[in-house]
Amino acid sequence: MIEPERIRPLNDLPANPAGRRVVYWMQQSQRAEGNPALEHAVARANELDRPVDVVFGLTDAYPEANARHYAFMLQGLDAVREALDARGIGFELHRGDPARVAAEAAQGAALVVADRGYMPVQVRWRSHLAREARVGVEEVEGDVVVPVAVVSDKEEFAARTIRPRIHRHWRRFLAPLRTVDLRRRARPGGRRGGEVWRDADDLLARLAVDRSAAPADGFRGGTPEARRRLKRFVDHKLARYADLRNDPTMDYQSGLSPHLHFGQISPVEVALAADASGAPRVAVDAFLEELVVRRELSINFAAFNPACETYAALPAWARQTLADHEADPRAYLYGFDRWEAAATHDEYWNAAQREMVRTGKMHNYMRMYWGKKILEWSRTPGEAFDTALRLNNRYELDGRGPNSCAGVAWCFGKHDRPWTRRAVFGTVRYMNAAGLDRKFDMADYVARFPAE
Repeated sequence: MIEPERIRPLNDLPANPAGRRVVYWMQQSQRAEGNPALEHAVARANELDRPVDVVFGLTDAYPEANARHYAFMLQGLDAVREALDARGIGFELHRGDPARVAAEAAQGAALVVADRGYMPVQVRWRSHLAREARVGVEEVEGDVVVPVAVVSDKEEFAARTIRPRIHRHWRRFLAPLRTVDLRRRARPGGRRGGEVWRDADDLLARLAVDRSAAPADGFRGGTPEARRRLKRFVDHKLARYADLRNDPTMDYQSGLSPHLHFGQISPVEVALAADASGAPRVAVDAFLEELVVRRELSINFAAFNPACETYAALPAWARQTLADHEADPRAYLYGFDRWEAAATHDEYWNAAQREMVRTGKMHNYMRMYWGKKILEWSRTPGEAFDTALRLNNRYELDGRGPNSCAGVAWCFGKHDRPWTRRAVFGTVRYMNAAGLDRKFDMADYVARFPAE
């Protein structure tokens, strides 16, 4: 059963009993398994005695997306269409603005179901659909453990304020999702509208997308790959996660953030797998803190702060202390081209940049150091923020989402507190290379990502 708190109407219109199909506009939850929006669409289709068609709108103009992101996403959509076909559910991919595609698909439909996205562009798309559709539109929130509105009705200050709110509810929402059998199945390989493509590479070649960042070799998109990665993590890494997750020379993170970003695996499925793993409780709790509390703090930030992609979203104390120290001398100054080329004086920073450019993901601990140094060696904190977010969004597979916005903003004081005052940083938290040397074998990390 899908918890009712995950479902909300986006307009006041009823279902149309004369409509020929139920449409699920897939956008955020790009998976055919463990998807509450899809299962809700099937259940409503059974009530209305109608088939289900999944519709996906593919724009080649998503803000800041490039070939790296599109390749990963399209690999996932290949898996989606195969899994939907096996269930007798139609799948249509249409080129064009996703909101327009969804509104056109709503014509003649009995009902439209949408999943929930949190970034400003995703919110605008759903508002457009709700206005333009002449039939009921129901939104289902399936990419968090605890629905945003259950946790809070405002932007939370930090992990310490959102944590008890999530813990109050999360056990109720940590439940497996039952797959619903569709009564009116489509014919195998049956009617599809929109684009016809052979595979992800074929479709990517047709798109007029930015190709400045090539597809990342280290990650392949799709639910099957996400599940393989989850199993490897649970079987071989989770037990030592609490001790080793922060060490950039060790591979003890789950690597699931790109899949979670594109909705290719449910966070509930990931949390349940960790819970049932038999790993030490301290390790499971440390992982759930990152997967649920920290990730959903980022989603709370995006959901309640329309300026989440901007410097203005920083807390007032952070903006004030950085302004107070904006004129402080910098030991080094770099422009965007030097940052992007990993051409600073700092070998640790350069290695972190190369890791991101080459693999599509930077170790989380190094991403903190990376962002702090951009702040320290840029002309102004505003310029530093724009540089960090631009680089992150270009090269990280999980860029352009709540985690990226919150992760970059954290380097500038978001979801943190004032610390000891220093030059340039003011009371924003400081990090230095000596701290890395005390904790990790940084020569090993640098050797893994050498200059070419």
